[in-house]
Amino acid sequence: MKIADLRKEYTLKSLEISDVLNNPILQFKSWFDEAFKAKVLEVNAMNLSTIRKDGKPNSRIVLLKGVDNGFVFYTNYMSTKGIELGNNPWVSLTFHWAELERQVRVMGKAEKVSAEESDEYFFSRPYGSQIGAWVSPQSTVIENRQVLEKKENDLKNSLNPDTITRPEHWGGYRVIPKEIEFWQGRPSRLHDRILFTLNEANGWDIKRLAP
Repeated sequence: MKIADLRKEYTLKSLEISDVLNNPILQFKSWFDEAFKAKVLEVNAMNLSTIRKDGKPNSRIVLLKGVDNGFVFYTNYMSTKGIELGNNPWVSLTFHWAELERQVRVMGKAEKVSAEESDEYFFSRPYGSQIGAWVSPQSTVIENRQVLEKKENDLKNSLNPDTITRPEHWGGYRVIPKEIEFWQGRPSRLHDRILFTLNEANGWDIKRLAP
């Protein structure tokens, strides 16, 4: 099988401007709920693209951990993504729910969540994940895995579930959207695309895009 020969016809659903809610975050929540009920694998997985200092894009998969007026995720502030966000807060997010033949793209500006929000989420995590936030000097070069395992064991001896605190270098970001596009796969690659663009004066403009 040649990669170029791989193809699939998308026939499950359609999407019209008349179908969507006026607020794209509410529309996202509606689609997210559908994806969750459809048991989409890693439904909250999203591709996060940041901009390197040299102007080149950098992407990785992270997990969505909340939706309010923006899209929230957590990471090491000293990681590559954290450094890039410090230099340029503009990002894009992409959700792909293959089981529903849907995609959502978000373009917006990332800002750190409050320390209180980061604390609340940190202490909701399993103890092993809390320790992991202390263990990993994320994105830096290490000699081998044993370096991490030794540090993990050492920290477990000094930080128990009752005494552990959130590292100051670990916390959340909220991506405040400026554009959100909803994509629904359709037959013959004539997909449906509905784009919301934030108009600071009048709210969200809604347009249909050619596939």
